[in-house]
This record gives sequence, C-alpha cells and structure tokens, in this order.
Amino acid sequence: MGLYPDVSLKVARQKRDEYRTFVADGIDPSIIRKAEKLTVGGQDSFEAVAREWHTKFSANWSKSHATKTIENLQNNIFPWLGAMPIKDIKPTELLAALRRIESRGAIYTARRVLGVCSSVFKYAITTGQAERNQAADLVGATPPTKTKHHAPITEPKEVGGLMRALQDYRGSFVTATALKLSPLVFVRPSELREAEWLGFDIDNAEWRVPAGRMKMGAFT
Repeated sequence: MGLYPDVSLKVARQKRDEYRTFVADGIDPSIIRKAEKLTVGGQDSFEAVAREWHTKFSANWSKSHATKTIENLQNNIFPWLGAMPIKDIKPTELLAALRRIESRGAIYTARRVLGVCSSVFKYAITTGQAERNQAADLVGATPPTKTKHHAPITEPKEVGGLMRALQDYRGSFVTATALKLSPLVFVRPSELREAEWLGFDIDNAEWRVPAGRMKMGAFT
C-alpha cells in the first residue's frame, strides 16, 4: 500500500478495508496489488489485463478452478507475453507460447490455456484495451487430446465388489469418508472435496450446491 507519510493513515485504512472485502470474497489481495502495479501509467500489458479479468470473474468460480486458471497463466503465458501490451500481441507469438506447453506433452493444458487467453482477449476488447481476439486465429492449431473412457460397471456383482472395496479402504480417514459418500450423492470429486457446511440442511437431510460451482451452472 505504501509508506507513511506518502500514504496517509486514512488511505491506508481504506485499502485495508478493501483487502478485507477481497479476502471475504475468496480473492487474494496480492493479485489485486500486482495488477495495480502493472497498470500504473496506462500500461495495458497482457498480464495486467489477465489479472484484472481473473479478479473480476473468479469470485463466481470454485477455488480450485480459479487457482488452476491463474497458475496456468503464470507458468505458461506471463513469462513470455505478460509484459507485452495486449493490443500488440500477434497470433504467432501466442502460438509460440502454446508450442512450449505442447513440447512437454501437455496437450490438454495447451488447449485449456488457449481458451483462457481467448477469454482475456475478449475482456480486453470490451474494456477498450484490444481491438481483436488474437486467440481466435489459433482455434484448431493445437492437436486434440485423446480421451480414454473407463468402461461402466453394469453387472450387479461388480457393483457389489466396488462397494465392498470402498468400505474396506484403509487409507486416510478423509479419503475413506469421501469414497463412502461418493455413491450416495453422485457429485463430481471436486464438489465433494470443496463442500461447505453452509450448503447442508441437517434437519431436512438436504445438501444444496450453489449454481456457480456446478459444471452446467445450475443450482442443485
């Protein structure tokens, strides 16, 4: 926030209250401070715009998705394109960054990062910091990932074997409990891991998951 007397006590208290609000909303104040530093003097760098976009929209995401998204940018895009003005980035420069990801064999990550960059460019267009979505030119430039589907269990005997295996698991208490709950609630592993007590109505034996945390955006 700065040092006294450059930053008055009144301003410091206002900043403190702002940061407390961010923390209450699940937003890391350090992300805000870094974005503010990058945008000083009207510097519309890709990193500044991306962090601004992330801060604006991540409050409605699950914590794991928000963390993974910013980490993907920090590890794969910011080191190469972060300091560049977003309006000056060319598709070939973004493609070069994606090729670095692909060279590690992380094809899925490359496709996911491309989608995130596309969202950042779209946001930059709406805020007047860019004129076009450079990521749109790269659709189809990354190879598709190979999806391996596990065969579903259809035989009653096999279902019974699975249930016994879950009951007999002798790992950590938390994991064992989660495994035993899974066939009772049929939610994604991430929803089970990040369940909050506020969503449970013990009296009515009901668990309601907020729409913002569901894959299809529907309240359940």
